[in-house]
Amino acid sequence: MHSQVDELIGAVLENRYRIEAPIARGGMSAVYVGTDLRLGRDVAIKVMDTRYAADPQFLRRFEFEARAVAGLRHPGLVAVYDQGIDDVAFLVMELVEGGSLRELLRERGPMPPHAVVAVADPVLGGLGTAHAAGLVHRDVKPENVLISDAGEIKVADFGLVRAVAESGVTSASVILGTAAYLSPEQVNSTQADARSDVYSMGVMLFELLTGRTPFRGDTPLALAYQRLTYDVPAPGDVIRGVPAELDEVVLRATERRPADRYADGFEMREALLDVADVLDLPPFTVPAPRRSAERETMARRRAALDVGARPDDEPDGTPAHRGAMPRGGTRVQTDPGAPEPADGAPSPDRIDDRTDLPVAEVSGLDGLVEELDGGRLRALIWILVVLLVAAAAAGAGWWVGARLLGG
Repeated sequence: MHSQVDELIGAVLENRYRIEAPIARGGMSAVYVGTDLRLGRDVAIKVMDTRYAADPQFLRRFEFEARAVAGLRHPGLVAVYDQGIDDVAFLVMELVEGGSLRELLRERGPMPPHAVVAVADPVLGGLGTAHAAGLVHRDVKPENVLISDAGEIKVADFGLVRAVAESGVTSASVILGTAAYLSPEQVNSTQADARSDVYSMGVMLFELLTGRTPFRGDTPLALAYQRLTYDVPAPGDVIRGVPAELDEVVLRATERRPADRYADGFEMREALLDVADVLDLPPFTVPAPRRSAERETMARRRAALDVGARPDDEPDGTPAHRGAMPRGGTRVQTDPGAPEPADGAPSPDRIDDRTDLPVAEVSGLDGLVEELDGGRLRALIWILVVLLVAAAAAGAGWWVGARLLGG
């Protein structure tokens, strides 16, 4: 999907949503920071892989799921604003400025019980709200839990797995979802209900408490099939200090038989809050990760805006056409992991407005002036000053030497 990312930066979908910079990419989709040109606000835009845009069955399910999720109201759910098709299928969502639970786990490792409850409370409330409306997430995992800088916890990506599962693109033999968090019934039959989300949530609680997932496997398929034979162990058997009451919540949530689990997110949340009361756990605000893909993308975007790099609307007020290059002379770097160019080397991301060529390839005097901008021009001035001083000194030395020889 790398080539598609390059094409989409600066594109305007349905003459309204401008794609600014990538946040994350996966096998099915990519997420971007975007701008809603009509309302003048930042949004997150999830763009599905191009193979799905040509599948009518996927598009019908995608639209249905987007409408259903957009109707949900809960602070633990990422708000869905819009969906559409413009060569690609896309979803427009609330932009949560902060990072993911996965990124926080990488920074800090296992969490103490009070932090685990602080994460799980809003997540289970969001899941319960969806379950009450007949919706199932099917891919509950730390990557799909977002933490804002204000400490808000929100679940993202409802309905996408089901839309893909019912499309004509994916083979019926493919297991959809993330292997480490799948419930046994999702592995066996790809069927899922609210209790499947409960199982995945139990696995995620195990990981928050211990720092790892309960099963191991050489391949995703082998990892997925582990849960058909083995039970999830108690977190307290893996790491010291986990209260037995939390062990019981995890074990109940991850029972292999769906009927033995909590019925939905609300029931699991109630059990978890009862444990928090028994243990007298203090309230806690979960911090957003200090380093995250979203944070780095926003920092690059602000830096680009500081130098006038943001693509502007046309003079008549209409947005730039889809696929148009930014008019400020700078394209946002599309690969978050790409190294910075060495000092003095032309950056391939800098584009001249007139030629669409890298700055180093612009010929003529204007190109020379651009090459000598900023620090290079100042360096040249200093070199000229030094040469003039040296010439004057040489002239003076020559004059003094001549007087001595003639004298």
